[in-house]
Amino acid sequence: MPLVMMTGLPSSGKTTRALELERLLNERLSQPTNQHRRLSVQVVGDSTLGVGHGVYGRASEEKMARGALLSAVERAVSRETIVIVDAPNYIKGLRYQLFCVGREVSTTQCVVHCAIPVAEARRINQARGAEGYESALFEELAMRYEEPNPAAKWDSPLFTVIQHDPNDQFPFDDIWDALVEKRAPAPNFSTAMKPVTETNYLFELDKATQEIIAAVLDAQKSGVPMYEIVVPGTSEKVRLPGRSLTLSELRRLRMQFTKLNRQVPLKIDKIPELFVSYLNINL
Repeated sequence: MPLVMMTGLPSSGKTTRALELERLLNERLSQPTNQHRRLSVQVVGDSTLGVGHGVYGRASEEKMARGALLSAVERAVSRETIVIVDAPNYIKGLRYQLFCVGREVSTTQCVVHCAIPVAEARRINQARGAEGYESALFEELAMRYEEPNPAAKWDSPLFTVIQHDPNDQFPFDDIWDALVEKRAPAPNFSTAMKPVTETNYLFELDKATQEIIAAVLDAQKSGVPMYEIVVPGTSEKVRLPGRSLTLSELRRLRMQFTKLNRQVPLKIDKIPELFVSYLNINL
């Protein structure tokens, strides 16, 4: 049931690497002496879900696509399956949610970053013609891309593949060791059900999320058209979905986020950043 998250710029070779990883895993699992032969490999992503590139230029459709991806991963994860998530996964909030899916079933997981300069990705995208992203959408997604951070639990362990370097070797053995040979981590972070030990945590969780909701509602009262709203506690901005947000939907999302994260404390200084990411994914 290991989980692999692919991530990278548009046209950075994520699908190529995902299929390469699928092939290498199947080859190793088919070896007669392999003690993990019971495992199978499944790729879940935009191509398997019928999601086209144009979806990422329309906020409402992108939100539905993310929901479909999360649901498909939840269905695919099992004790007998290695799941490769072949999707842009360009927002850290989405990688965090996928991380939580893996944690709920106590599985090993990793992130494979297909690193490439924007100029090279742009050249490849243009060469793909109709199969690539539209130029304006490519630039928008490249600007919005949030590179994985190995210091963050949801981006670790991180394996970086230098796509534009022909001498860079795919770190298959390291990925195999991280996913299959190592013992799955015990449930923790926001998905484990154990008592809260940080006495001030629930207060800070409540306070931070309330302040962000209040900032969003206050900004909307100005009547000035805006696409992003600055909120306290983080440099991340709340992205508006092309309409005004209501108090009831913000409260609903706040309750969901609080329920998800109340059992095991997040780092208090990370609460605003993760809540904003959660809002931007689910609005």
